[in-house]
Amino acid sequence: MGIMDGNPKKDPMHYGEVIGVWAYIGASNGLISGYEAFVNHAADKDLIKLLEEAIETMKSEVKELEGVLQENGITPPPALPGRAKANAEDIPVGARFMDPEISGAISINVGQGMVSICQVMGQCLREDIAAMFAKYLKDKIMFGAKLLRMNKEKGWIIPPPLHTSS
Repeated sequence: MGIMDGNPKKDPMHYGEVIGVWAYIGASNGLISGYEAFVNHAADKDLIKLLEEAIETMKSEVKELEGVLQENGITPPPALPGRAKANAEDIPVGARFMDPEISGAISINVGQGMVSICQVMGQCLREDIAAMFAKYLKDKIMFGAKLLRMNKEKGWIIPPPLHTSS
């Protein structure tokens, strides 16, 4: 074990890194399950495409981070079972999430995800873990830009009061 000897993969994870990675996996597992449910509710093809992209990205991140924990002798949090596919038209209107609601929830998750990622990066001593989260942040920013563009195009944005000069 090389404590800060220039090879970060030989360095042990400190408790902050462990809980940051573990919590990020747990949150991602919950979001994967929720987004799979949102796919069943969504009607808009563009929204479904973004949901599926987000699911695949999170699954890839989870797999990579689980490997880091396992290499360090830490059991990752359990994943939730996958959701069965359903037809949105079979879900009663009053029980169904509408596309703007789904998009709004995802938008909130993107913002919260960026904050969480930055928090983990800020406490990392291991450069390899910080670099993984830097990549996740870049991916989250790019996804958020696509989501924002879609929200504007579809008219799903509810802006706060806009400041205009008189």
